[in-house]
Amino acid sequence: MKTLFAQSLLGSKISQLFLGRVPAGRAVRGNRPPTHGYGALISAAIPHAGFVFMAGLLFSSQVSAQQKTADSAQVNALDEVLIKATRAQKKTPVSFSNVSKEALAARNLGQDMPILLNFLPSVVTTSDAGNGVGYTGIRVRGSDATRVNVTINGVPYNDSESHGTFWVNMPDFASSVQSVQLQRGVGTSTNGAGAFGASLNLQTEAPTQKSQGELTNTYGSFNTHKHTLKFSSGLINNRFEMSGRVSSINSQGYIDRASSDLKSYFLQSAYVGQKTLIKALLFGGVEKTYQSWNGIDADKYKSDPTYNYSGLYYDDAGNERFYNNQIDYYQQHHFQLHWSQKYSEHFSTQAALHYTKGNGYYENFKEDATLSDYSLTANNGIAQADLVNRKWLDNDFFGTTFSGNYKNEKLDLMIGGSWNQYLGDHFGKVISTSASVALNPNDRYYDDRATKIDATAFAKVNYQLTSKLGLFGDLQFRNVIYNANGLQPQVVRESFGFFNPKAGLTYSLNAQNTAYISYAKAHREPNRTDYEAGNPKPEKLDDYELGWRHTSEKFQWNANLYYMAYTNQLILTGNLDDVGNPIRSNSEQSYRLGLELEAAWKFSKRWLLQPNFTLSQNKNLALEVAGVKVGDKTIAYSPSVVAANRLEFQATQRLKVSWLFKFVGEQYLNNLESDEARLPDYAVNDVNISYEIPIKKVFQSAILNVMGNNIFDKKYISNGYMYDVYPYYYPQAGINFLAGLTLKF
Repeated sequence: MKTLFAQSLLGSKISQLFLGRVPAGRAVRGNRPPTHGYGALISAAIPHAGFVFMAGLLFSSQVSAQQKTADSAQVNALDEVLIKATRAQKKTPVSFSNVSKEALAARNLGQDMPILLNFLPSVVTTSDAGNGVGYTGIRVRGSDATRVNVTINGVPYNDSESHGTFWVNMPDFASSVQSVQLQRGVGTSTNGAGAFGASLNLQTEAPTQKSQGELTNTYGSFNTHKHTLKFSSGLINNRFEMSGRVSSINSQGYIDRASSDLKSYFLQSAYVGQKTLIKALLFGGVEKTYQSWNGIDADKYKSDPTYNYSGLYYDDAGNERFYNNQIDYYQQHHFQLHWSQKYSEHFSTQAALHYTKGNGYYENFKEDATLSDYSLTANNGIAQADLVNRKWLDNDFFGTTFSGNYKNEKLDLMIGGSWNQYLGDHFGKVISTSASVALNPNDRYYDDRATKIDATAFAKVNYQLTSKLGLFGDLQFRNVIYNANGLQPQVVRESFGFFNPKAGLTYSLNAQNTAYISYAKAHREPNRTDYEAGNPKPEKLDDYELGWRHTSEKFQWNANLYYMAYTNQLILTGNLDDVGNPIRSNSEQSYRLGLELEAAWKFSKRWLLQPNFTLSQNKNLALEVAGVKVGDKTIAYSPSVVAANRLEFQATQRLKVSWLFKFVGEQYLNNLESDEARLPDYAVNDVNISYEIPIKKVFQSAILNVMGNNIFDKKYISNGYMYDVYPYYYPQAGINFLAGLTLKF
């Protein structure tokens, strides 16, 4: 039975690798959080994997085995139903870019998802550790990650309270992605938090026809290494597939002690019928990163750009020391169950259930801490002592998404919605102290709870008025109820009802040229940090887009003009709170005006050129800071010029060389345009080489990818913040390399 299961489910070659020996998990010592090798990850995932397997088997038993064999086109068509509700189509009048799994693969050598998307239009990325591993961030049109709506198979991913997206919780997720779409601006209606700068929609891998496996090992600068094992059973009896991935990423980071220890897994069970696709997914990750979010001041940057203040203390002799467990530890596990059904050529539906469990903490060494701040009293009456505390977050997120689609030659109508609930516990514990204090491991020096319900309903339509003119309409209703205690200066009891209409026209001049115009309104509620900083107001955005698309055999280009007018925009002040969260405040009136240009020109069989360019103006109007009018000022973190280019040379059938260029213009770290807050522009060049090694036995193919990052060793800063009038920077690595070998079987 074991042999039959291994051969039928995984294929003989895959079963030898996947069911063979794997490295054992490391032992847990002291107060350090557990770290995991492949073996521990697989052991943790197996009980859930059994559920994923049985769910697929149960569904498959309910459908007749007499249906015809599913082919790849049919599988892909059914899989796309999962994400159609949140994606823009060819005739949707918004600005968007699509990225395929093949485009991601050549650069997927351990760096995080934002870094892999760095060369898309209007995108600016940054890395706390300086080399793209660990905590990374993305901004689009100057809007930070809290304003970029992220969905995975249509399921919201942004954190419900902070609105942020923490890619470090899903290391190597790019290895399980089928495609990515980045919509700039408000875009189309989607599930979860409102898009105020962009929407990023990820689709996980579709079921495969044949059994296959993949083993990737990557090594590079700063002792960075990534190991990934993937498998797929292929369609068993042309109906059922099991697939999965386990990954491990480690790096010391460019910044001192900015280490990352990241583990992740992805398991999928799929049933493919003639008109039915059912997928059960379980994926997640465990991350342990040494804190590097403090940055360094301008003077220290000049003398020691890799210096890291985190964990700093002084011993009794006055010597500088660093606490070795000043870490961020978090684990997050996701379950999704999707059902796509095509009832006819014209009508299809999609429904999903999802659940996410996350918990973890920041561990901090506090030198000469005031004990009363931690509800502690020393036996000898001293008021201050050294201590180690942990700030915990334990949360649950669950809900459903659903949609129905009717399509004929003229009409494409989508109706859908979602209901999601978040439960979050925030609490702190002291785990050790130098004072004579009796510590109870169950004592909490703060204990806050938050709940949030987010319900959305939308209807959107593309209707072909004439052979050349198409109408787009989109109505969204969103209701948010947020309750939180323990926040300063108030307990939060908020309820919001938002109506977000969108409309546009698309005109096809001919088969190669299409013009469009659109208007979209969006509203958005404040996040947890906004309430902690004061009494924020919800935001409103009116987004106007005007674009032109040209497509021909050798040349494609898109031009898009946008004007985004904000009321009460929550702008970044440039300051951070005590755990590194950006602090924001309302700007009564502000706008972003810009022009985006992108092109792809295949000017010979071997050469491909893909440039993009964004020129923008981003202003706060009649801004007031601390009650003082400072006039019209540039919005913080909003460069007026962002450009990128990719030049690809197909030297031979097996060898491909790409040169990648990124330019980010000057920006400010606050909203006052002060000289101290000025962040200089920078230009970075990368080289990517991909070579397929000819192999005739054992493996189907072997692919060598080499990435040279910042090959001209540019010294630059991609991000920072202000501490009063003093700038703090996040330096990025100079020249560094990554090389990976992928074996496919």
